[in-house]
Amino acid sequence: MVTIVFSHPWHGSFNKAILDTITAKFEQQNKAYQVIDLPKDKFNPSFSEAELAVYNQGKAIDPLVLKYQEMLNKSDEAIFIYPIWWGTMPAILKGFFDKVLLQGFAFSYENGWTPLLKIGRATVITTSESAGEIFKPFVQDYFIPNMLYSVGINNATWLNCEHTSTGTDEMRKDFLKKVEATV
Repeated sequence: MVTIVFSHPWHGSFNKAILDTITAKFEQQNKAYQVIDLPKDKFNPSFSEAELAVYNQGKAIDPLVLKYQEMLNKSDEAIFIYPIWWGTMPAILKGFFDKVLLQGFAFSYENGWTPLLKIGRATVITTSESAGEIFKPFVQDYFIPNMLYSVGINNATWLNCEHTSTGTDEMRKDFLKKVEATV
């Protein structure tokens, strides 16, 4: 099962075109997938006082968090689609990692740090207004090893569509072809 985590609030965005390209390919292949659409689900990325009270116990009380954990447990592949804003991921996606990838679910501290998820492949697809190279330290050097590999989301590939809104339609179409060939 492939789980796609989508983090763009505007469904008229190029990020949505990326999501549509992937889901159309999976439909054509009869490949099992599920979508976590954080904005559409109205996911709250901020911790409440009650959530923080049980955080160190590795517990979640938000029904969406529990649903997302169940979805990830069924996954052997994950795809993350998000815009790079202010040099990083949107707050809603950061909150997803904070609230969903809890101790006891995604990792264990017992006998040293141990990843608990068993997701064998990941694709990180980003869009940006600047050249992708400037985001390499965040995505390839930090996000992938520290937020994916550390919890058992492995073998990650990163694709970035740079100059998304200022580039040509041809460039965006070529990127969608690259996405389709990669996933």
